[in-house]
Amino acid sequence: MLEALNNIDIGILLWINNHASPFLDQIMLFASAKFTWLPFYLFIIFLLSKKYKFKTLLILLFVALTVTLTDQTSVHLFKNVFLRLRPCHQPDILEKLRMIKGCGGQYGFVSSHAANSFGVVVFISLLMQKKWITYMMIFWGLLVIYSRVYLGVHFPFDVLGGSILGAIIGLLTARLFFITDKRWGGLIINKGSNTEKRDDDL
Repeated sequence: MLEALNNIDIGILLWINNHASPFLDQIMLFASAKFTWLPFYLFIIFLLSKKYKFKTLLILLFVALTVTLTDQTSVHLFKNVFLRLRPCHQPDILEKLRMIKGCGGQYGFVSSHAANSFGVVVFISLLMQKKWITYMMIFWGLLVIYSRVYLGVHFPFDVLGGSILGAIIGLLTARLFFITDKRWGGLIINKGSNTEKRDDDL
């Protein structure tokens, strides 16, 4: 069973990695880079500030908590336990990979990129509660994790596992934010409030 799943994982990886072009190479390098999305992050902070005003700083602290938890959990409870080599560290498939950039760390399950991204996707989506923002966040998250497979630095199951882990942590930190918000002053914006109505313009 495990061997069959591993073969499926390898097959999907090689299909994505080899169905490529110089144009897509640049897009995926762009999507996978750490500082590419800084304008996007600033836009999200702007949206948060429009809805939550002075609470934005508290939210950013919870975002930092989400990223820290997803990052540390993916490394210490998964990568250092399962010890699954990244594709680019496996000699039996390395010759079949198109390596566009550096390989990264030795182990890949689960993907920290995927965990971090989908932790933020779920957290922000739950706080904003607007469909277009949710769709935008999901598109961003999917682009990031697809780029990791395309570049040959993660197997599909690496990013799938990381996405699930991140989504769970994002759900928990969002829940913790709402509990904290309610306990320390009832700051949650209720549906039908004036603030919510103003935000409908976004």
